[in-house]
Amino acid sequence: MTVTAGGGRPRRLVLAAMIFAVAMTFIDQTIVSIAVPQIQSELKLSNTGVQWAVNAYLMALAALFAYGGRLADTVGHRRVVVLGVVVFALASLLCGLTPKGAAAQAWIVVFRAVQGLGGAMLFPAALGIVVQTFPLRERGKALAMFFGVAGGLTAVGPILGGWLTSWTWRAIFWVNLPVAAVALVLIALAKPVTEHRPARMDYRGLALVASGIGLSVLGFQQSQIWHWSNPGTWLCIVAGLVLLVVFHRVELRTAEPLIQVRIFSVRAFLVENMVLGISMLVFIPFFFFASEYAQLSLGKSASEAGLYLLYFFIGFVVASQFGGRMLDRGGAKRPVVAGCAVCAVGFYLLAGEVTDLDFGSQQWSIVLAGAGMGLMLTPASTDAVNRASRLSYGEATGITQTVRNYAASLGLAVLGTVSVARFQSRLADSLAARGVPRGQADAQARSLAQSHSTSGGSTSSIPHFVRLDFAYATRTVFSVMAGVMAAAAVVAWFGLRRGVQQEIAEPPGREPGAAHPTGASAPPGTPDGDRQGPEPDA
Repeated sequence: MTVTAGGGRPRRLVLAAMIFAVAMTFIDQTIVSIAVPQIQSELKLSNTGVQWAVNAYLMALAALFAYGGRLADTVGHRRVVVLGVVVFALASLLCGLTPKGAAAQAWIVVFRAVQGLGGAMLFPAALGIVVQTFPLRERGKALAMFFGVAGGLTAVGPILGGWLTSWTWRAIFWVNLPVAAVALVLIALAKPVTEHRPARMDYRGLALVASGIGLSVLGFQQSQIWHWSNPGTWLCIVAGLVLLVVFHRVELRTAEPLIQVRIFSVRAFLVENMVLGISMLVFIPFFFFASEYAQLSLGKSASEAGLYLLYFFIGFVVASQFGGRMLDRGGAKRPVVAGCAVCAVGFYLLAGEVTDLDFGSQQWSIVLAGAGMGLMLTPASTDAVNRASRLSYGEATGITQTVRNYAASLGLAVLGTVSVARFQSRLADSLAARGVPRGQADAQARSLAQSHSTSGGSTSSIPHFVRLDFAYATRTVFSVMAGVMAAAAVVAWFGLRRGVQQEIAEPPGREPGAAHPTGASAPPGTPDGDRQGPEPDA
């Protein structure tokens, strides 16, 4: 039986509290990028330092999601949400108070990483509360609102960031404080009650998975600075992947593992995570590349570039509501396949329009791409978490979020390389066509492509051919995104089965990894003789 909100509190109040709790984590995925020029200028950060002011947060999120999910399932979801909100808010305050001088770079990078720790704790716990609060047949609709609003805030980040930085860049961090205060008040009013199962923390597994993800994400993120030809890039990626393989083997032999990796033998969970991983190669990267295109090729300001992304957000939020209802009525396959296909079409149409340098002609394609992503994301994420037992929703969420953030880092690195290479090639040809000797044209194009500015403003100072060349590079990126989403649709079509997911029973006393009646391996959190009975997270 699914546990509802404690004290008879309305479920919608619980949902609102959890949306406010996770809102900060989604906004911070993109809001800082808008303020990078101001942060770098005022604090006198190096290029590497300012890059890490952005990357430290994303890398900490990816590396620690599994820990946050496991902690929520063993300590209590509400406790971990509150702790995560407090940690995130305090880290935000300290980021905004970064002092000028020699300590500035280390200060902001460290507390951005602490923000990531807070986000990694609160998100799996918040989602676990929503899943346990709503019964299975209402879960799709509830999580459509959760993912629709929270996910859409990723697009709001650049708009809000552009407005706040006109006052001070520090405000992009301080804006989290009132959001955190509202979240804590709503949590206190809602008093959500969930079940958890006390267990030992697998710190060996935590060290392996955090190191593996951290190293490989470091390699992906630094590839644009170190370049793919640098041995350090590949050393980080390969070492990280080796540690993840070791982590998998160790977890299979651990009595109380950080992640019950046998859950991947559940076909639907595996396929949903494959679809989410493929899709996230383009979801978060889209905001970065679209923002660059809007500012460099279209000459938009930072805040105007945020409005460009708002069209994606509109399609995303509206379609996510339909996706949740389709999941509740007929299962995940139809909305996931349709969403991936619609998103692929949207990116394909958008790719054909960006070289016109006319924002008006692109709006419906952006909405279509956003609608496809929204239609897919809620059912895929919800259906994946539904495959876990009610005592392991946090852990399952930690897995799916780890996959999503890992894929987003890979997508940013690979698509960034594609963008720079295409931009450089076009620039070299354009310069040569204007009489610049080929060798000199190649050298100038290489320098411009590696250091192009997206500070926005009037395009009068940017030659038209440079704007057009960057638009062609963006067209290549969006074309690749269309192909990636088409591949996700194929995986979903052949991998998912029709039908509505049934509530997973929790028979007492089953040993870890024992088979379910369906023949699948036991999901994470399956009770065994060494664990205490479920306790309410009051």
